[in-house]
Amino acid sequence: MDTHNASRRTAPGQSVTPDPGPAEARTPRPVVTLFESYGSGASYIGPRVAQALGLPFHPQAFSSDEIENAAVQRENQGTLSRILTAMGGGSYAGLEGPAVAMAQADDHDLILQNTRVVKEQARAGGVIVGRNGALILANQPATLHVMLDGPVRQRVERAARDSGIDIERAAKRQKREDQVRADMSIQFYGWDPRETSRYDLVVNTGTMDLDICVDIIVQAVRIKAGLHGATAS
Repeated sequence: MDTHNASRRTAPGQSVTPDPGPAEARTPRPVVTLFESYGSGASYIGPRVAQALGLPFHPQAFSSDEIENAAVQRENQGTLSRILTAMGGGSYAGLEGPAVAMAQADDHDLILQNTRVVKEQARAGGVIVGRNGALILANQPATLHVMLDGPVRQRVERAARDSGIDIERAAKRQKREDQVRADMSIQFYGWDPRETSRYDLVVNTGTMDLDICVDIIVQAVRIKAGLHGATAS
């Protein structure tokens, strides 16, 4: 039975992975990090890759809705709102004296927390979207780092269709979100996730069916992890 194709005919949820036994504990479980340009299909591809490999799926820390709401309103000065405010006028814009030191301490805590979460997720294996996974897990064994990209028009049209919003709103989200996600990585981790050198695989989701993209990523991680066609579970 083709278990991979069968898994794609069901709506995937977050996988539940059993605790590894003694033999499995000695072998690192596969990890896939995904970074996408807005509308490249990570919300479709990620869960299906995870399901095909029998791994947990971990979505992005901030959704498109959260980024849009924070950028439009900026009333709730939570972590994301403060980040976006700083992006608009330079790091720690409008802060002085002790407030700068407090903001820097908050940023340091945020970096430590995110790094800890990513490493914890990676220990159990899984598909991790965003969170600077390709940088944090650069030397993690059995890990495939993937960038999803595509022509802007196709990405905007897909995002509008998938999110149930109009093209104009999706186009605004694309410009804002692609920049914000890159700026957060640059400010907090000192790297630009749009640079392709950190990735093992760059997939153009504008030229291939998303299920084909799933197949490509699944086979690539099996090869890199040395699974030779076996499932990860």
